[in-house]
Amino acid sequence: MASEDMQDEQYQDRPKEPTEQAQLAATLAALSLRVQNLEQQLAELRSTPSFKARKLSSPPPPVPAGAPSEIPVPNFAQNLPKTSGSLEDRIGSQLFSRIGIVALLIATTLFLKWAIDNHWIGPIGRILAGLVAGAAVVLWSERFRRQGFNAFSFSLKAIGSGALYLSLWAAFQLYHLLPAAVALPAMILVTAWNAYMAWSQNSQILATYALIGAFATPLLLSTGGNHEAFLFTYILAIDIATVCLVRLKPWPRLLFAVFPATVAFFIGWYVEWFNTYNTPKPLATTTIFIALYFVTFLIPSVRIPQNEKRTSSPITEILLPLANAVFAALAFYAVLEDTGNHDLLPWLAVLFAALYLGLMRLPQPRVTSAIHLSLAIVFLTIAIPLKASGRWIIVGWLAEGAALLWVAARLTSPTSDDATFTAPRILRRLATAALALGVCGLLVEPFWLDERIATAFFNLRFATALFGLAALGISGFVAHRPLHLGNHREKSFPSWLLIAGSSIVAFNFIAILSCLRELDSAWSVSVANPEADLQKALAMSAFLMLYGAALLALGFWKRSAFIRWQALLLLVFTIGKAFLYDLRNLSQGYRVLSFLGLGALLMAISFAYQKDWLALRLPTSAREPHTQEGVDQ
Repeated sequence: MASEDMQDEQYQDRPKEPTEQAQLAATLAALSLRVQNLEQQLAELRSTPSFKARKLSSPPPPVPAGAPSEIPVPNFAQNLPKTSGSLEDRIGSQLFSRIGIVALLIATTLFLKWAIDNHWIGPIGRILAGLVAGAAVVLWSERFRRQGFNAFSFSLKAIGSGALYLSLWAAFQLYHLLPAAVALPAMILVTAWNAYMAWSQNSQILATYALIGAFATPLLLSTGGNHEAFLFTYILAIDIATVCLVRLKPWPRLLFAVFPATVAFFIGWYVEWFNTYNTPKPLATTTIFIALYFVTFLIPSVRIPQNEKRTSSPITEILLPLANAVFAALAFYAVLEDTGNHDLLPWLAVLFAALYLGLMRLPQPRVTSAIHLSLAIVFLTIAIPLKASGRWIIVGWLAEGAALLWVAARLTSPTSDDATFTAPRILRRLATAALALGVCGLLVEPFWLDERIATAFFNLRFATALFGLAALGISGFVAHRPLHLGNHREKSFPSWLLIAGSSIVAFNFIAILSCLRELDSAWSVSVANPEADLQKALAMSAFLMLYGAALLALGFWKRSAFIRWQALLLLVFTIGKAFLYDLRNLSQGYRVLSFLGLGALLMAISFAYQKDWLALRLPTSAREPHTQEGVDQ
């Protein structure tokens, strides 16, 4: 047994056979070759952008539990503001892109002109080259869009579309190679192509390019003739298509391009073909198209909340309804006035008011409903002076201001957010403007109308003033209501507090001024009375005293320092009038009456303040009891 064990150990200590060594060497060589191939593949992958993106986005490897943590070194350059970088990006990617579009379009135009001047290419070749180049650029732009360069792709599409429009324009206007019946459908086809790309790629900028081309088509193909029906039908089709697109896509800013362009085309046609002498004026056709435009731009402001979910936009809820009403009203006014139908203007305003009142019954946002109500009031206000005398304009302004203020107060709630506050803020400003116009009208009414008043207090001037006082009183009451809302802290101009205070001040000023005017008229008609001027001065002083006393009593009753201060200012004015005017100009008896009434009134007011009913005095120290006792006495 021992001999066998020794033989086994000797056998193990022998060197291995050559065949085994060769197998090990081959295995090592295969492994090294495989590692080399993997390193080469890894190097190729690192050089690709996709690997770099994955490397940047991949999370760092987990740190072992026992490994010591490294102290991070702060990178101060990374914490610097990057506003200049974002500005640089906008300049490089957007501004330069737009300037490049214009430059390339100018270059295309100059090249066409150069080719025309030097006769390098025939007319047909020039047109075909422009069409092929434009279409090729548009198709080429799709390659950049698929790679993620959307802005550059859209810029190329604008260049290609511009080349197509310019080529078709040159074929029609310069070389007369295409008739209008072919050039117009070709341009419409380019517009439809842009519209399809905007829809399929969900791009609002491409839709804008399509609209620019659509509205440029009539200008590029214009022959200088009056084609009212065709032009307005074409523009109406663009408007309807855009409104439908806005209903399906959240692109309300497209209306900013369509509506002004429609108005500009109408104004240009009106100045050129309608507002001229010795030309036929197609009243029926023009009014029909104005009505169609008006109805088309009414559609975006009406919606069904149950079936349509979209975010609110001030363009469709506020700006477009107001602009549409102004355009339609002025267009109808100009057309009816130029055709000698001035008598229809009041009924047109009433029709607009009824239409907007009817629109309030349709499903729409609260803001749009408030705008429609405001427009109805405005058109009713306009209808009154168109049918009546100038004094009714003041009445209309005051009624409109009070009504708009009431609507704004109804829309204000304590839990409103900033978006909801848009409607009350706009309505408050409109109401303030209307009330300011009404107050200015009351102030200048005698100079504006210049009429002789035969009976004081029983005339249209005082009736207008009473209506103004009622409107200002209602406005002050309505503006005071939102101040009691617990969570309401709206500070935009004009605030509810400012409107309420201004309404009260305007109420008192108009009341005093109107009564003084009537007192002046009451004594000015008594020409036979030699003491008419003295009696008038005494009556005015007495009225100012009584009004000041009544205002002060109201301030005590309502515990309002704002009202009491107005009364005190009026009493100071009355005191100055008594000492500076009455003492010098009144006769002895009237002078005694003036100062007797003033003294009695001031003593009564002093007694009321001495009683300290409102606890206006500052609390006195307990160490001075004799001072307090003397005051109470």
